[in-house]
Amino acid sequence: MANETVHLEQDRPYAHFPRRGMKSVSVMIPTKNRMRDLERTVETLLQQTVLPSELIIIDQSSSDEARTSMLAVFARLTGGGSVHLRYHHAPNLLGLTEARNLAMRLASGEIWLFLDDDVVLESNFLAEVLAAYDSHPDAVGISGIITNYPKPYLGEWIWTATFMRHPFHDDRQSVYRNWARHAGGRPVRVTRLGGGLMSFRADSIRTLKFDESLQGVADGEDVDFCQQLAGHTLLIAPAARLRHYQSPSGRLADHWVRRSSRAMVFLYRKNWRHGIRNRLAYAWLLFGYSLVASWAGIRRRSLGPWRALLTGIREGKAVTKSA
Repeated sequence: MANETVHLEQDRPYAHFPRRGMKSVSVMIPTKNRMRDLERTVETLLQQTVLPSELIIIDQSSSDEARTSMLAVFARLTGGGSVHLRYHHAPNLLGLTEARNLAMRLASGEIWLFLDDDVVLESNFLAEVLAAYDSHPDAVGISGIITNYPKPYLGEWIWTATFMRHPFHDDRQSVYRNWARHAGGRPVRVTRLGGGLMSFRADSIRTLKFDESLQGVADGEDVDFCQQLAGHTLLIAPAARLRHYQSPSGRLADHWVRRSSRAMVFLYRKNWRHGIRNRLAYAWLLFGYSLVASWAGIRRRSLGPWRALLTGIREGKAVTKSA
């Protein structure tokens, strides 16, 4: 069974199913060795005031234990509608991007919502996303708000504002960090959406793919995907809220500069390696990373942060060479 893909399709009754005329939603959740986190995420999804038409789970775990778990969750949370469950056990996939591409090939809804497997949705999350699509017919992609997003320390804020410039500037962050100020307000236009809670009109992305040269954790895959929609309207809807409880499973344990530099090097080499301004911004960012690695190394009396930085840069370059 280790290399076999298991297909399980199950219809279950639910309350609060979308009313006539409301867009159908396919929810896609890739997961790997996080069964308890996945259970909690799916429970909050199935307790929404408006439910999706289908839930697609791509499970890359070594066993298909989550299959039984998902059936139990569906059996427990019953009501008066129908949600289509598609569970695929695919341990042969090499990472998040392959799992998302597989889910996209299976999806049938008008809106495709990508969720992480370690989030807890507020009960009106999906309803607010759909409301934002109704009020903004020009939007091709809409994300929500992470309400427990950690606010940066002063030094982190200064470093980010100083060194992440031009294409590296992440306009999602200020919305996340000031979510209470935006709560209940109008959707905010951004240039990129967060992979763990982003949705799109299916017709706008049906021919697109996530870059499968990114394997494993695949930082930056969401920004890279959104680059294919440059010029289109992407929004964050502040009323669509969830909490992200980052599971330690499947995450790198060394200094954060490795993951960050790997993602930024990949994004630059694939999408932004043109124009003097972008090139200067890239050099400036690498200089900023070197300051972080140097300061962290002095504090720890270790070369570990520098090794993490060099590893991240090397990995980011390797990905674009194999793409």
